[in-house]
Amino acid sequence: MIIMVITTKIYNKFQTVIPKEIRKKLNITEDHLVEWYLDERGEVKLKFIENLNFEDMAGIFKSDELTDAVKLKKRSQRGKK
Repeated sequence: MIIMVITTKIYNKFQTVIPKEIRKKLNITEDHLVEWYLDERGEVKLKFIENLNFEDMAGIFKSDELTDAVKLKKRSQRGKK
């Protein structure tokens, strides 16, 4: 079931704008990322996910192993696992 149809232009470098109505309805902010899905029928689906930084994730996970928080933060900032 389709609730809303809005058309946007694709600009130079293939950029587009997420319409205001959709941003408001889904509470999308500049901190969100867009995941693009292409299914077997050629239909595109989008999912908006909040981009979490190290501070947002601190305390979410538990482990029995001792960890060095400073090393973990430095590794995460460099994009390493």
